[in-house]
Amino acid sequence: MERQSDTQPSAAQSQSKACCTTIPEISIEELDSEVELFAALANPTRYGAIRLLVAAADEVCACNLAPPLEVSQSAISHALSQLHAVGLVERRKEGRWRYYQATSIAEELIDRVDAHQGRDR
Repeated sequence: MERQSDTQPSAAQSQSKACCTTIPEISIEELDSEVELFAALANPTRYGAIRLLVAAADEVCACNLAPPLEVSQSAISHALSQLHAVGLVERRKEGRWRYYQATSIAEELIDRVDAHQGRDR
């Protein structure tokens, strides 16, 4: 007669195999970059600016974003700088004016949020 340990793994052996799943590797630099991106969206002014830029048909002057978000011009400028730093907006300067446009990354994020919420853009 065979002993149980010869034919079946012990409970400890079964547990160790079940909890050892393979996960993909990710670098700390990748994590930091992604956290910065999501942190940039975790503010009503910055998130509102992204929503407005994604909804706009063309680039938008920074001066046009402050009124609908009910913030000062300096607050919107600071928000747009942070969004630019993480790659969610592109900007160009023309004279003393700056024009902003959502990047494809920002558009995709907003599309995913809208789909999750059951909204059409």
